[in-house]
Amino acid sequence: MKELVPSPPPIVRNQFESICELFAKNVVPSYGRFDLALSHGTGSYVFDVDGKRYLDLGGGIAVNCLGHAHPAILEVLMEQSRKLMHVSNLYYTEPQGRLAAEIVKRLGAGKAFFANSGAEANEGLFKTARKFGHDEGRYEILTATHSFHGRTLAGIAATGQDKVKKGFEPMMPGFRHIPYNDLAAARNALSPATVAILIEGVQGEGGITPATPEYLLGLRQLCDEKKLLLFMDAVQDGHFRTGAYQSFQRILEKIPGGGKFLPDGVSMAKSLGGGFPIGAFWLRGPYADLLGPGTHATTFGGTPLACAVALKIFEVIENESLANHARKLGDWMLNELQRLGERYPTVIKNARGLGFMLGLELAEKEKIPALAGSEKSAAIQFTNRMQVAGVLVIPAGNQTIRLLPSLNLKPQEAGEGISKIEEVVKSLA
Repeated sequence: MKELVPSPPPIVRNQFESICELFAKNVVPSYGRFDLALSHGTGSYVFDVDGKRYLDLGGGIAVNCLGHAHPAILEVLMEQSRKLMHVSNLYYTEPQGRLAAEIVKRLGAGKAFFANSGAEANEGLFKTARKFGHDEGRYEILTATHSFHGRTLAGIAATGQDKVKKGFEPMMPGFRHIPYNDLAAARNALSPATVAILIEGVQGEGGITPATPEYLLGLRQLCDEKKLLLFMDAVQDGHFRTGAYQSFQRILEKIPGGGKFLPDGVSMAKSLGGGFPIGAFWLRGPYADLLGPGTHATTFGGTPLACAVALKIFEVIENESLANHARKLGDWMLNELQRLGERYPTVIKNARGLGFMLGLELAEKEKIPALAGSEKSAAIQFTNRMQVAGVLVIPAGNQTIRLLPSLNLKPQEAGEGISKIEEVVKSLA
């Protein structure tokens, strides 16, 4: 591993200011970046250009499911690159067919389409819904408040957060937002134009809020009754992050009738490629052929290289039982976060989540004197303090931080992360 991921030589260290200058002059300033310039990583750790080490509990926002510089990924990248990196989707390639089969095997009878990102995967679901309802004049998709579905024009129209829409009005028509986990609201919101409902099994950007079993089962029944498509955005909460392949499988695993639940379409990305860009959506059997030749396409989706990496990730996760590992260690971490909430109620309001998709909701900023005087949100300030302590976490909204570590996070690393979180919480109490 040391040979594959060498430490940068001294000459490139201490270059933070010059890197920031490069960005200021040449990179579109659409991100509010933290004051960190990262250099390299190995396992669950990353290093900045000054050589400081950070425990990465953000995982590239749920992307690095096998951590950084995993030898299996490095090996398959080199092996497949020697054979075939890219060809047009005008031709067949074995890795894409095999990857589609792996997805179908874990979800159910249907078919998969490959793209480059989660936003593109959701675009595929939007187009499927439009195609499904076109002849009847139905085109409207209901999505949830506090949801997040991407940064395309359709994606921000679908997203139930006003902050992503500002400056891009008028919104693309065809989307309305309904309260999450409120089945009655979904039924009352239906109109003659409604064709589909799209939700996340666990809202990620919205603050790590899982769907209730009753909500999922009720939406399935409602969609069957009204001839609507039920879609799930599993870009962040999918691919074993919750301790099951998909979050709805974890949520419904002990619920009567839960084993029969199946959405009509699922979008995915992030952990699917473990850091290599790839997205996909799966469509249930009755709707798998709605997008026929000429209706949907991509240049870079499903390349042999991307699919080979995704296949290797499936193999490693299965061989090392990482789904069960994420479930058990994630449950331990959640219990520890809840313990901190009981011990420091003036700082922590709530802890929740499933597997390695955990959220720590902070008290209102005004109630935490050390944070109250800043214009920055409580979540941003807490994230900054965690970085000083040597841990990377991800803010969600104004009050919640997310823990989205690699699925192969080690128990001692989880313990280190909890210890550092407690140090920061204690300093604010």
